Amino acid sequence: MRKFWNFTKNDSGESELFLYGSISEETWYGDEITPKMFRDELSKISGNITVWINSPGGDVFAASQIYTMLKNHAGKIIVKIDGIAASAASVVAMAGDETLIAPTGMLMMHNPSMIAWGNKSDMEQAIKVLEEIKESIINAYEMKSGLSRTKIAKMMDEETWLNAKKAKSLSLVDGILFSSGEKEETSAEPDTENHIEMSWSPIRTKQSFIQKVSASAGRQGVPVEQLKKRLDLLKY
Repeated sequence: MRKFWNFTKNDSGESELFLYGSISEETWYGDEITPKMFRDELSKISGNITVWINSPGGDVFAASQIYTMLKNHAGKIIVKIDGIAASAASVVAMAGDETLIAPTGMLMMHNPSMIAWGNKSDMEQAIKVLEEIKESIINAYEMKSGLSRTKIAKMMDEETWLNAKKAKSLSLVDGILFSSGEKEETSAEPDTENHIEMSWSPIRTKQSFIQKVSASAGRQGVPVEQLKKRLDLLKY
């Protein structure tokens, strides 16, 4: 059994949660790795928690429940992105009462994706589900940053990669780790029209590969009806 999280205590006795690797790498709605297990471990911790994130993302529904559980926790949640918080992991990062990022860290946001099969009606329903999932994700970014939903949606459409300073200028994080704390000069409306995108996206490559394998196999993915049931669990 392999979990994608790990609760520990540091030398000062403070609680830390490490989210390293893919979220819901094995299962979350299947068998032994369950939301209940995460909730049970979290319930044993009182007081503040520091959440360390270095993850390419994963299951948006798992990320949603982690986000909700952390937001509901009685203590202060301090998120520290020491590597990358991409895709679903960036949603978890929005749960921080204070979210910090390493000077070398990255944050990435993009549109949700899934594999679906069926007839025309099934495909139309899949599109509706994806649209609703996107709106639910926007809720988290909007609550954290105060950016407009239109701006956030556009950034997701473009698969936006943000370095530490850009993420801070957009208020998607509250600060940069190890910085002097001096206020940096930023424009009132940060420029995201000309942001630099990475020439190679491992997430897009992975999705493309999965889609090709699915097409050849003819029967991989998650049924739309199951996704609709999972969507009902999204609460922000």
